Amino acid sequence: MTSLPDAKLVCRDVWKVFGPHAVETLKRLGPNPASEDFTAAGLVPAVRAVNLSVRESEIFVIMGLSGSGKSTLVRCMSRLVQPTAGEILFSGEDLLRASEAEMTMIRRHKMGMVFQHFALLPHLSVLDNVAFPLQIQGMPRAEREARAAKMVALVGLDGREQAFPRQLSGGQQQRIGIARSLAVEPELWFLDEPFSALDPLIRREMQDEFIRLQSVLKKTIVFITHDFDEAIRLADRIAIMKDGEIVQQGTPEEIVLSPATDYVREFTRAVTKAKVLRVTGVMRPPSGVEPTGTIPSRATMAEAAPAFLDGAKVLRVVDEDGVTLGHLHRSDVVDILLGG
Repeated sequence: MTSLPDAKLVCRDVWKVFGPHAVETLKRLGPNPASEDFTAAGLVPAVRAVNLSVRESEIFVIMGLSGSGKSTLVRCMSRLVQPTAGEILFSGEDLLRASEAEMTMIRRHKMGMVFQHFALLPHLSVLDNVAFPLQIQGMPRAEREARAAKMVALVGLDGREQAFPRQLSGGQQQRIGIARSLAVEPELWFLDEPFSALDPLIRREMQDEFIRLQSVLKKTIVFITHDFDEAIRLADRIAIMKDGEIVQQGTPEEIVLSPATDYVREFTRAVTKAKVLRVTGVMRPPSGVEPTGTIPSRATMAEAAPAFLDGAKVLRVVDEDGVTLGHLHRSDVVDILLGG
């Protein structure tokens, strides 16, 4: 595949095969081995010929059912798992050519990681948990505590700096995990099903918080989930995996409206248009009609609909900086909601 010109992270023909003599066997099998070939060799292909590009400052969601290979792929991207073959380019540098010492420095200074399990250190306070990766870097105490305090405030938990993890709710603990991963000011942020252990209400709140943080920080993000509703709410683009392969990539609208395979079609069957179509896909150029409110450009049609319940006819669609992109008309929203 051709890499995007503004790509921050690129995977080229990445494989991860578990089992003895995997590198040699993969080379022997050639470019398009069948599953039966791996089985006969006693190997398990967890990631198969993955090609993708993640743009600067976008949220790229990788999703699939359990066992699809998505978590293995994200660990290959950070080389927590060593890929069997391929190239992984981060800011143009092939990570597979980096030494272990170089990878350690890259992870400490340029990558942030959040996992499903918060992994907070129970004997450390909130502030010390957030500052811990900075301590590992060797940053002076005053400087690391100042940055940690800033991160705690960023996730909305200022005032709880001296609390211990056991004194926090699940959602608060996950906020601390997010603050800790942001403390190193990463260029690339990996999140592997970070909200799946939370109950639905807290999960929705954390998604809202995540969207807010991204509007401020504009990080390059790889987000793993098995929840399609979560994916279409957060993603700029989505890659769907099945049996270690990426079967389709695209925007949420492209995935839902033009599924490439029966698997993707079944995956998206229950998703309504209004939940995936963003207002930017339906808005019209600004006209002489004076809008009576605003709607963010990331909003879906389903999220925009309640804004028309008070009789509004037109809303102004604005980007993160408040710049008007277009006008959203009530009649167009009604057409979408009614399946027009």
